Amino acid sequence: MKRGLTGFQFAAMLFGFAFLYAPILLLIVYSFNASRLVTVWAGFSTRWYGQLLADEAIRAAASTSLSVALAAATLATALGTAAALALARFGAFRGRALFSAMIFAPLALPEVIMGLSLLLLFVALDIPRGFVAIVIAHATMGMCFVAVVVHARLSSLDRSLEEAAMDLGATPSGAFWRITMPLAAPAIGAGFLLAFTLSLDDFVLASFTSGPGSTTLPMRVYSQVRLGVTPEINAVSSLMIGFVVVALGLAAAGSSLLKRRAG
Repeated sequence: MKRGLTGFQFAAMLFGFAFLYAPILLLIVYSFNASRLVTVWAGFSTRWYGQLLADEAIRAAASTSLSVALAAATLATALGTAAALALARFGAFRGRALFSAMIFAPLALPEVIMGLSLLLLFVALDIPRGFVAIVIAHATMGMCFVAVVVHARLSSLDRSLEEAAMDLGATPSGAFWRITMPLAAPAIGAGFLLAFTLSLDDFVLASFTSGPGSTTLPMRVYSQVRLGVTPEINAVSSLMIGFVVVALGLAAAGSSLLKRRAG
């Protein structure tokens, strides 16, 4: 028999949600504030969104962030999925422990250490700081997250499904692409979204690897916040929150559709 929450548990849950989401809701509300003072409410207005869309620097930074996130997430998904396949399907190969440690090391390393080491690597290889360097840095960070998600899914799959497909005449590669990959697709998609979000949000790695003309949106926001929080900052933050909410909604809808088809 299921029991409801006690008064203390409900209060603790309510406090936790308020602690996490009340500042975000306050930011969104004040992005529609008519006053330039972010702490003084002067009525409802959308003029800051209009000024934001007319800001060339913000639009260029947002375009750079989206391009970097898309490229980095694609690269991280490909490399992370390949690494997860190696760990889940190749057994106890020589160097597995070292390979696994190197894949998952970025999960534990501080971003400052990663950014500095990548900067030194790019300088040693004469790779200019800019768009390509940021993509490589973000893909390096996102790859380990993709590998964790995809490896967990592959480890839980029933290998007998592939064996049954091969018994019915499918080749090993055909069974992999027709059986395993569709079953692992939700995890791969989740890994892509995770890598995309991490890249879109990153500030530290981009600070070490960016160059002229490759300023990302978090860097632009930080440079403006240093001079004081303005309503435009609230507006751009609200747009980023809305973008993430829409992306999560589409991902949830896609996952539900895949489950219906699989069922």
